[in-house]
Amino acid sequence: MHERLGRRAKEKLLDRDFFLSLLNSASTKREAKQYLARFKADPKKAGGTAAQPPSTAITTAPPESSHPASRANPGVTYNGAFYGASRSVYDSPVFRVDPAPTQPNGEPFERLHLALVKIAKPQMLEDYTIDGVAKTLSQLTRLGMSCCVVIDPGTQTGSFLASRKLVTEQADRISRAVDGQPHSRACHLDSLLALNHTAGQTLPKIFSRKPLLSPLRNGQVTLISPIAYMKDFSRAEIVPANDVMLALTKEFAGLGVHPDPDEDPMLTAQKIQSLQREVSLDRVIILDPLGGIPALSGTHQSHVFLNMEQEFEDVRDELQGAKRQTKAEKGELAKDKPSVSIPDSNPLSQPVSANAVPTPLHLGDHQAVEEYNSTLDGHLENLRLSQRALSMLPSTSSGIITSPKEVSSSAQTHSAMPELSAVGTRRQRNPLIHNLLTDKPILSSSLPVSRRGLFRSSPDMLSKLTFPTTFVKRGMPISMIPNPRVQAWSAWTQPRVRLDDPCIDLPRLVNLIEDSFGRKLDVHDYLNRINDRIAGLIIAGEYEGGAILTWETPPGVVDDGSDESLSRMVPYLDKFAVLKRSQGAGGVADVVFNAMLRTCFPSGVCWRSRKDNPVNKWYFERSQGTWKLSDSNWTMFWTTPGLVEDSQKFRDYEAVCRSIQPSWADNSSVVD
Repeated sequence: MHERLGRRAKEKLLDRDFFLSLLNSASTKREAKQYLARFKADPKKAGGTAAQPPSTAITTAPPESSHPASRANPGVTYNGAFYGASRSVYDSPVFRVDPAPTQPNGEPFERLHLALVKIAKPQMLEDYTIDGVAKTLSQLTRLGMSCCVVIDPGTQTGSFLASRKLVTEQADRISRAVDGQPHSRACHLDSLLALNHTAGQTLPKIFSRKPLLSPLRNGQVTLISPIAYMKDFSRAEIVPANDVMLALTKEFAGLGVHPDPDEDPMLTAQKIQSLQREVSLDRVIILDPLGGIPALSGTHQSHVFLNMEQEFEDVRDELQGAKRQTKAEKGELAKDKPSVSIPDSNPLSQPVSANAVPTPLHLGDHQAVEEYNSTLDGHLENLRLSQRALSMLPSTSSGIITSPKEVSSSAQTHSAMPELSAVGTRRQRNPLIHNLLTDKPILSSSLPVSRRGLFRSSPDMLSKLTFPTTFVKRGMPISMIPNPRVQAWSAWTQPRVRLDDPCIDLPRLVNLIEDSFGRKLDVHDYLNRINDRIAGLIIAGEYEGGAILTWETPPGVVDDGSDESLSRMVPYLDKFAVLKRSQGAGGVADVVFNAMLRTCFPSGVCWRSRKDNPVNKWYFERSQGTWKLSDSNWTMFWTTPGLVEDSQKFRDYEAVCRSIQPSWADNSSVVD
């Protein structure tokens, strides 16, 4: 075939093979590229003429050369002609198809905001209540808070098949209720968890993250059954719903990563950060027929807000103490002692309002005592679950403990409840919706009981009261100097604390005061005024909020340390400050105020505020009384019970509030 080609075709074929041999030769690769560049610029100048291209001496050809001339004349020097492509080929436009764009290295999806919900004992709830809860879950989803719901059937003593049937029935029941809401869908997952006892695993583990997040990203209310598959026994079992809640919290928090011991710690940290950027677990919600956490001491019947860093151990000890007391009295009853009622100090056994009178517990009724202890156990479990879950989450996350009935009643319209009259009433706010929009409880925890409204209880079951909603935060630690649990704050306490004490960070305290009031403090003058009068300090977190309280002597009373002068001293709130960035969020003001009233000064305290201070509304709601001081710009507030009836103490309070001199650097004491 080669012999039948024309002269021009033979030259092109020879030139192509020749050029390929040049490119394959390492020694002439650079020269060939340079020649090709010159040829593109001007073929005539590239190497003389087209008929006489630059000669390239090839003394010996490779043994397996594909060049025809080399095969015909081996070992012969060859001066061949080299022709490139025509100019029209080089000048013609080239159309290329760009490769498909790759996914950027940023976040693959928009961050998913999530609420993890546990519904306890749904088999005990009426269809009306289930529909109200489903409506609330649907509303949360439409507001941008996806809902992952764990079904908690409670402790089951029957067979696994019976328990699994119950869980499936209740999941389907809730799923139908969710699907019945407008633009709402539900998804039920019952094969998501695995548990390996031989590996020392105490909490179930999520099989795969993708099937869990996919329906949540699609706006579906995802229902999780507490069924785990045992890897060591190859069977399925019902596991505690609280363990499922903790396992899901750990997964959503990005802490479910099990790195190889030899893996770079930086790589492990990057994996965790990547998982945390995908999901933000903002709420841990417990819907339990018991409702919120009861308060067994003080005048409050329930905890509206719990700062776990400060109050967890105290509330836990209260609940455990009530349970031990009941067991002790039950043991006395076993010795054939007369039947007695649970002590009046226990609010669980007492009527909490005139409109709610539950059946009192009597130790003669053993079943009632068992149910009472079961109630305390339920509150303890909800408290511990909230504390453990929030400890794995950022400080911005929060928890809610409430009853399904409270959520359902506030979710339904009045027309859906014909047995209730809506005349002259205000619709009850939904605690879950309100908390989503404000990140606050419905009621402030520092409000007096008299201003919280009627306490609602539902004595459907003996000894099981439904307490109002409890809002839970991981919160911040509270430092009280000196510690009132060790030594009560008293005017007789000596020596008194000073602001230059090493345990007090004075620069940060001054910054807190100046940032809160927006004014510069005359530190030297302020220290001279209060250093010998300080009753104590309350510091919230890392100086995010605080209070300075003093013992003030009324004008005309000699401060000589005598019992008479000490008895006339007035407990005075000298400074109450919260950083501007923390005002209105996180409950810092409530935490400090509660610590002052409940722990430091339970007998009462007074303070003053400018008449035009915008914070006065907050003060009015939390004080026992107010008094506008004539001929001044001050309003006096107090929390001391019965102050008006004690004329001498009232005059001392008023005299102190009039006589305190400000210590601001701008010297605007008259205007102040």
